[in-house]
Amino acid sequence: MKQIGITGGIGSGKTTICKTFRLLGVPVYEADAEAKRLQDENQEIKRGLIDLFGPSIYFENGKLDRKKLAGLIFSEKTLLNKVNQLVHPVVHAHYEHWLTFNSHAPYIIYEAAILFESGFYKDMDEVILVTAPEETRVARVVNRDKLTPGEVKSRVRNQWPESEKRKLANHIIENDNSNLIIPQVVELDKNFRNNGKVR
Repeated sequence: MKQIGITGGIGSGKTTICKTFRLLGVPVYEADAEAKRLQDENQEIKRGLIDLFGPSIYFENGKLDRKKLAGLIFSEKTLLNKVNQLVHPVVHAHYEHWLTFNSHAPYIIYEAAILFESGFYKDMDEVILVTAPEETRVARVVNRDKLTPGEVKSRVRNQWPESEKRKLANHIIENDNSNLIIPQVVELDKNFRNNGKVR
């Protein structure tokens, strides 16, 4: 079974691409969504975040105050790295467990915003980079998350530049509102099922 990574900058449209792969019957592991769930439920992560930021980082209902956390870590790279070091091993262990239930598939998709930054791309057989112009990505996130353009750009700066990601990606999906994404996904799916590589 082949492991295909999908990554891209904030607002690039990774979620839409993953939905398309799911419609084609491909198991998709969304690392960012699982990380959010585990931050609410996993006791090891909760203890670590409380040690770093104090008990007020969680609401009384036990849910993480994501807005507060984002405000703290996206302006301080040291704290961002500490949070990543706390969360990533737990997510990785969860993913390995998930793999055992999807071993029947010809390939699976592993989606993560910081696939390259974390170094986990090295465990993938192939990596797809979803790209879009920065102004398009910023506009999407402003509309989706009700953030200011400045807040979005601050998060963009904490991710690798797209030029660096392009050097490591095996395949690129252009999601710039002018290239149709479904034909790009269908072509990748067909070739992954045939031989795992795009000819």
